[in-house]
Amino acid sequence: MPSIYLSPSVQEFNPYITGGNEEYYMNLVADAMIPYLRASGISVTRNNPGDSLAQVINQSNAGNYDLHLALHSNSSPENLAGQLMGPDVYYYTYSSEGKRLAEIIANNLKVIYPNPNLVTTLPTTTLAELRRTKAPSALVEIAYHDNYSDANWITNNIPQIGYNLALSVTEFLGVPFVEP
Repeated sequence: MPSIYLSPSVQEFNPYITGGNEEYYMNLVADAMIPYLRASGISVTRNNPGDSLAQVINQSNAGNYDLHLALHSNSSPENLAGQLMGPDVYYYTYSSEGKRLAEIIANNLKVIYPNPNLVTTLPTTTLAELRRTKAPSALVEIAYHDNYSDANWITNNIPQIGYNLALSVTEFLGVPFVEP
């Protein structure tokens, strides 16, 4: 049975411009994904919102997961606060499978995000959750929580985002997508 370590943000200190915070909404996205993943025959392990990033990475590495997926929302640098938009899908620069996962996710997000041209796939060597996990991984910054339009898009489309990300996971793992 294929398996995933699902890691919604543990950053409750990142407020949404529309109310709520990153940890809250990313856990709702994870909640929306899980029924589709399980119906598709994928074993799901999920982080605990109270865990530190180091604990999340250690838990992921303690298992034999087929992928590690981190769910986040983004914020702009202070000088661009509220101005940036769109999903960014990160992968570890030296991971061909991580890149493949990120590209699948980005291509599927282009179908549901209002401006598909703003969906990007980005290599990185700095994000610990990609650099230090042993399973192929991606970190999805679903959209910008400091941008009013993006924050509203996230909060009003949790079921569609969860469905879309679960579809991406099944595509990456090569298993049929099954509705619960």
